Amino acid sequence: MGNGHLYILWTSGDPVTAEKMVFMYAINSLKKKWWDKVTLVVWGAAAQLAGHDAKVQRKLKEAQKAGVHVAACKACADQLGVTEVLENLGVEVIYWGGPLTEVIKKGEKLLTI
Repeated sequence: MGNGHLYILWTSGDPVTAEKMVFMYAINSLKKKWWDKVTLVVWGAAAQLAGHDAKVQRKLKEAQKAGVHVAACKACADQLGVTEVLENLGVEVIYWGGPLTEVIKKGEKLLTI
């Protein structure tokens, strides 16, 4: 069965939390094979941070290179004016309300930060 799929719902706009928890755990989860698949969902203040902070953008690219699937809430990205920036970083920008509800209803592994 393997180690499963972890979803990380990242909503914090704090850059230290982004670097020292979100990216550190997501990247190491795959490198150390703690999880088979990791999806990082960028939502709210995290979308604004990712859209404007060059260091965070570098960490996003590093996470993607490690195999982390990065997606963002389209409603948040649109309202915060960062959709184009996120898409240019290779982030999948979609409406996440329905998919997140399914993740929760199915009892998937979900870490919220």
